[in-house]
Amino acid sequence: MLGPVVPGDALRADALQALRGWPAPTPEQERLRVRYVRHLEAHDPATHPGAGVLRESVPDHLTASAVVLSHDGAHVLLTLHAKAQRWFQLGGHLEPGDRTLAGAAQREAREESGLALTVDPVAVHLDEHVVPFCRPGTGDPDRPVHHLDVRFVAVAAPGAEAVVSDESLDVRWWPADALPDPDLTELVALARTRVGGA
Repeated sequence: MLGPVVPGDALRADALQALRGWPAPTPEQERLRVRYVRHLEAHDPATHPGAGVLRESVPDHLTASAVVLSHDGAHVLLTLHAKAQRWFQLGGHLEPGDRTLAGAAQREAREESGLALTVDPVAVHLDEHVVPFCRPGTGDPDRPVHHLDVRFVAVAAPGAEAVVSDESLDVRWWPADALPDPDLTELVALARTRVGGA
């Protein structure tokens, strides 16, 4: 007999499996990989709401995003985030119905771009960042919410035209060698290398 369904349990299990064996490309990425695994191991779904992956897990929870490359790898699709007022790859919070991190990244990319995309199931990059506008937050400025983002890569079909979602101010293709934010450089370089477009 199966036990009760615990929100985030399957997603946490997928994240642990994916991250425990992930070949980090740099020492800093390895540090983050270990940090993510320890975070997940510390959040037993039976006792921690959100299991460390859903947004009610505070102060830290996983998110998933996708770097969308053009078919030739020369351009990157970015969204101008309405709350952050910055250009980012497509992505966001994990939902209780998500079964895998890659699936969550694919869902977010589709929702934010309108494109039918297939996400490579192996992560390409990790990034931890403070998100002051994430809710529900901690309510304590000395204990801000951190997004533990797991980033994947997808390649769009030739001529793909994205649409702006309610979560964005704009969605635009940018040259991979002329990005609007230097914080995206390593991520895009790793994504292009992964698909052979560098």
